[in-house]
Amino acid sequence: MQSVLQIVIILGIVVLITPILGRYIANVFLEQSTIFDSLLNPIENIIYVVCGVNKKQQMTVGQYIKSVLVSNFIMGISAYVLISFQQLLPWNPNNLNAPRWDTILHTTISFLTNTDQQHYIPETTLSHFSQTAALGFLMFTSAATGLAVGIAFIRGLTGRKLGNFYTDIIRAIIRILLPISIIGAIALVALGVPETLEGTLVVKTLEGRTQYIPRGPVASFEMIKMIGQNGGGFFAANSAHPFENPNSVSNLIEAIAMIIIPASLIHSYGVFANNLKQSWLLFWMVFLIFVIFVWVTVAGEMQGNYLANQIVGIEIPNLEGKEMRFGVGETGLWAVITATTMTGAVNGMLDSFMPQGIFCNLSSLFLQMVWGGQGTGTANLFIYLILTVFITGLMVGKTPEFLGRKIEQREIFLASAILLIHPIIVLVPSAIALAYPNSLSGISNPGFHGISQVVYEYASAAANNGSGLEGLQDNTLWWNLSSSLTILLGRYVPIIAMLLLASSMSNKSTVPQTRGTLRTDSVMFTSITACLTMILTLLTFFPVLVLGPVAEGLNLVSGN
Repeated sequence: MQSVLQIVIILGIVVLITPILGRYIANVFLEQSTIFDSLLNPIENIIYVVCGVNKKQQMTVGQYIKSVLVSNFIMGISAYVLISFQQLLPWNPNNLNAPRWDTILHTTISFLTNTDQQHYIPETTLSHFSQTAALGFLMFTSAATGLAVGIAFIRGLTGRKLGNFYTDIIRAIIRILLPISIIGAIALVALGVPETLEGTLVVKTLEGRTQYIPRGPVASFEMIKMIGQNGGGFFAANSAHPFENPNSVSNLIEAIAMIIIPASLIHSYGVFANNLKQSWLLFWMVFLIFVIFVWVTVAGEMQGNYLANQIVGIEIPNLEGKEMRFGVGETGLWAVITATTMTGAVNGMLDSFMPQGIFCNLSSLFLQMVWGGQGTGTANLFIYLILTVFITGLMVGKTPEFLGRKIEQREIFLASAILLIHPIIVLVPSAIALAYPNSLSGISNPGFHGISQVVYEYASAAANNGSGLEGLQDNTLWWNLSSSLTILLGRYVPIIAMLLLASSMSNKSTVPQTRGTLRTDSVMFTSITACLTMILTLLTFFPVLVLGPVAEGLNLVSGN
């Protein structure tokens, strides 16, 4: 009962905050007045002058894409160099040397793309300078990049010009990410999260043993990790570590921080489109799918392991891998939030979850729209919406239009490319790794669970999520390079296609609604969108789900 109450409180707060933050985000990018203008306008203008950005300049789609790619490339090179020479730089109290080149490459690409997949132990691998100046910097810029692309996509859908990437990324950091991160970090410090440049503390225990307690600027790192849907931990235990997540209040704050921006962006779309009815329908559609995932996951953990229950004679929860400070319910909720928002942070061990939970997490990584990543998740939601308009329009003989603009061959080609790149970059490398279980895969748990481990790693990389079934032995040359390629393709191919699609829609002239126009702001159409989204995803990934978590669950129930 307590777990249910905690889940209801978190979801209730999200529903209350969504329209407020959604309206604020819309006002920021529509350049309308906000309550923070008097404070932030001077700061923003100074940055424009220093960086040479003309905030009034509108970019073409080619310029916007080029700006995204060039800026990300430069930021990635800078972070790679900083980590490579961390032993020569300050804030290295533990005198750590640089990691292997392939580990640095994977880490840089991972944090550059808002994925934050970690194949290393942070507290024994990276200095405080690398964690803050390299990774902390990338956590802000990668989140802002995704948010800028998401807003540009919404602009295009609603008939506006795409905007200016540099203006968008600066506004995203200065007016959204940075203020929330500062307030959140102060709150976390007050709750006991450390913020220091001191190194590892060495203490003697009561038994006379030596204990090493790692420390660092954790609070500032933690908040942008959550609000930016980054997910990479300052410590290997991530948000199960008491220095990252010390109590139930910090757990509440961090859980809400993960979900609030992608949830609010749906409302922001309603403001842009002047159609709040449709945005609320889409919000509740996503919310319902999310709640179903939470229910299935938490129920599976509460029912526990069938084989263990048979031995003890009663039904006991699956406590393995759970953070008992928060309980089974909140750990299950967190697991679903971290998968659906593409954050990747964990406050328990996902590898120890029952097959139901792994099924829901994999499904979330395959869907990428229940809430989805920073900015790009909202765009994925509308990709499914556009495909639904086209398919249902053809089925009932009505004109496929969205917001008064015809959906034609070019838009469907780009939407299809966005959806098809995902299974290609997940399933192909998974098949290669599974074909060489001894030399490549790194599976620690053979059988059906081992298949889930491998597929989850690539699905997490392709969806820019970063979480994993951590029994996998992934800090190898194969995993670092293959997952880096998956991350890059999973990030930039959809972004390019999204911007091209948005530009195409923006350049179309609107046509008046007629009796043949298919309305997209109805309960019926939203229900069809939900069903079609599930069908398209299952058609692509159901065989993998059957070979992994479904087969594992059936195997447990059969007593094998």
